[in-house]
Amino acid sequence: MNRMTVITTFLRTLAFWLGMFESLAGARKWWGLSWLGRSVPSAFRWALPVLALPGMRARRGWLLVSLLLTLPVAVWIQIKASSRRNKMLNPLLRLHPGQYPMYTISRFDIPMLDGYLPALHVVPQGETQTAMCILHGSGCDKTSYIWRMIDMLMEQSIAVLLVDLDGHGENPRPQSFPEITEDVATAVGWLRERYERVGLLGISLGGCIAARAVADGVEVDRLALLEAPPLLHYTQRDVWREAAALVRPNLLDLFNDCTVEHMLGAWITTPIRARIGTHDLIAALDLLGSLSRIHVPLLLLYGGSDAIVKPRQAEQARRAAPPATTYALVRWASHLTLVLTPAALRLVGEWAAHLNQQAHAAQDVQHPQQDRSGV
Repeated sequence: MNRMTVITTFLRTLAFWLGMFESLAGARKWWGLSWLGRSVPSAFRWALPVLALPGMRARRGWLLVSLLLTLPVAVWIQIKASSRRNKMLNPLLRLHPGQYPMYTISRFDIPMLDGYLPALHVVPQGETQTAMCILHGSGCDKTSYIWRMIDMLMEQSIAVLLVDLDGHGENPRPQSFPEITEDVATAVGWLRERYERVGLLGISLGGCIAARAVADGVEVDRLALLEAPPLLHYTQRDVWREAAALVRPNLLDLFNDCTVEHMLGAWITTPIRARIGTHDLIAALDLLGSLSRIHVPLLLLYGGSDAIVKPRQAEQARRAAPPATTYALVRWASHLTLVLTPAALRLVGEWAAHLNQQAHAAQDVQHPQQDRSGV
């Protein structure tokens, strides 16, 4: 087989894979993985792989080798080209201050006795009497992987306060204990001045902080803790397992929202500034001890494939929680993907809907409907 045949075979098998990826991306509407874009007809996409291979002169064995060799090259080209093509398909752009079709976002700093709490206030269109404060996890900031949660809460007309915890994002205060629980008291107090009902949702480290703050007396109407660890015990192998969970087929619908580069970039934040390390902080927050002192409606969510907070630790939290706690172990969800998983979002949405029901009930008590019967 001559050199020209080898080059031609390589190029045509590469074109085959790119055509297959484009056809699949278009069929599933994974626009973050498409370099052709939405305007290209489906028939043209499917024509690419169909026309790439027929009539090739290469032997069957070399054709198979060429398909195997070009597959990783095609994956790399598809990711790079689609990320460049779809720079504006970035969900974080919808979390910048400004007006949007479903909500308005304001950026401000809430004063504290020592420093301030950086915050984004997300307000749905129309009136609302309910709000939720969301606390992010370790190494994140107030916008990390939260766009789907925001969309779901806006559909329910629930306002949201996103804050940077001490040592994270724009917060100038170092991560320390017990000072970090002051963030919760400050955020919830700010919401209490503006809304009838206030919920609190904490993710991972944020869940441990939320639980301790509520156990110590911060008043909220409902509390949700997502993948909150009793203690941190994981190895480098667990980290690789967590990373491997990101490439599962059931997560590909995330590319309706973003590109691969956007997904990876959402994880990049400023380094944690700390007086106490995260492992020691989580131990000091004492999640299991906090759970036993919580007396508000509680939701506990964990991932069935979480390699950082393993299912046995989730079971420890369930046993420590009050009897009426709503608990779920979401199948296939990992530590990084739980907040983006439709099943978890649905459970949080059902939990959050009770905030609106409580607010409406309180409003009916304060302003009972007049009897218009004339009797």
